Amino acid sequence: MTHRIESIAAAIEAFIRSEVIPYEKDPRRGRHGPSDELVQELRARARKAGVLTPQMLPDGSQLTQRETAKLLIRTGLSPLGPIACNTMAPDGSNMFLIGRVGNAEQKARFLAPLMSGKARSAFFMTEPAEAGGAGSDPSMMQTTCRLDGNHWVINGRKKFITGADGASIGIVMAKSDAGACMFLVDLPDPAIRMLRVLDTIDSAMAGGHAELEIDNLRVPADQMLGACGEGFKYAQMRLSPARLSHCMRWLGLAMRANEIATDYACRRHAFGKPLVDHEGVGFMLADNLIDLRQSELMIDWCAGVLDSGSLATAESSMAKVAVSEALMRVADRCVQVMGGSGITADTIVEQAFREMRAFRIYDGPTEVHRWSLAKKIKRDWNAGQQ
Repeated sequence: MTHRIESIAAAIEAFIRSEVIPYEKDPRRGRHGPSDELVQELRARARKAGVLTPQMLPDGSQLTQRETAKLLIRTGLSPLGPIACNTMAPDGSNMFLIGRVGNAEQKARFLAPLMSGKARSAFFMTEPAEAGGAGSDPSMMQTTCRLDGNHWVINGRKKFITGADGASIGIVMAKSDAGACMFLVDLPDPAIRMLRVLDTIDSAMAGGHAELEIDNLRVPADQMLGACGEGFKYAQMRLSPARLSHCMRWLGLAMRANEIATDYACRRHAFGKPLVDHEGVGFMLADNLIDLRQSELMIDWCAGVLDSGSLATAESSMAKVAVSEALMRVADRCVQVMGGSGITADTIVEQAFREMRAFRIYDGPTEVHRWSLAKKIKRDWNAGQQ
């Protein structure tokens, strides 16, 4: 790891601890995430501190995954950190994808505003289960697109679309006769009607998670991202780094929750001694250290595979399962160590617990990843028998 990356990581941590953490009690943090006013206020501070969008390079490419991990873990030290530093989903993954697939004109029009932190984005893929649409199985996609002159016309419904409320850029996924396609769109658009922003267990992402209806959305043909019919390939290209960046950010938050729980256990006395001296409490904190270190190593391993040029499909599934489950254990223990204080909003431990529970579902629940890995085990075994 270069000295430059270590220096940026240290600057991010200093910024989060000194300037972002004081905002954790700000009333502009709502059930559906921080308000756009708060987002821009935090990003102005990050811009001044030189830590805005630190994972991206001026040409629109991204640092290596190992370098990115060093930075995103630090931004995750506060629930507001990734928003402040512009490393949060879905913007981080959308920047990565546009940087990899977009042409020069698309990068100038759609990527530049995202990198500057002045715009937010949404990725329109998941669909309502009641309509039989795409969720963990993207091949079930019901949203359609058809070419009409020099425009594509898109129709369908989307659900759990993170950040859609207030976003100014969207990547819309739909299926054509040639296969799945992706489109870059300006938001808001009257053809995209927001039905509701769902009340969910998590509250870290600006704009929340929305359900929308797309009715005859017309998109110029030159706003297709990449090639017609290649949408699933691009989604896979986006998915592994997206899974891993979730792991990075929430590792930072779990580390902070553990700091708070440790401080509480060392200060709070019961039955004649500090809580940490009671085996039942001390052992939980010890297990936290083990889970945190294993998560860090799992992230580093998967990042190395991605940096080798692999799609890291299986490796990112393993990392997503291992890290999300481990960090859920960490957050749960932190709540337990702090007792009544752990279930209040007096600290971010309560929010960390909620975020970790949602993290186990983001970008594919644990069970889907295990099923996918089991299929790979069988394929590899069959290949070995030939």
